[in-house]
Amino acid sequence: MKKAFRFEGLECAHCAAKLEAALKKLDGVTSAAVNFITQKMTIEADDERFDEIVKAAAEEGKKIEKDFRIKG
Repeated sequence: MKKAFRFEGLECAHCAAKLEAALKKLDGVTSAAVNFITQKMTIEADDERFDEIVKAAAEEGKKIEKDFRIKG
């Protein structure tokens, strides 16, 4: 499954790059892209574990910036 999300709370492009690198290391993730300018994150991952992976992505974002959150 591939899905795009809006996010908020990352303060710089470097933080977005750190999040993208962390997402790519998550078990089950096929690909990930984080765009600081558009505030958009795209994740492609195993269908069966997708919700779990999105939750892990939110946790990884909070490790980088405490105010990070995935919107709707």
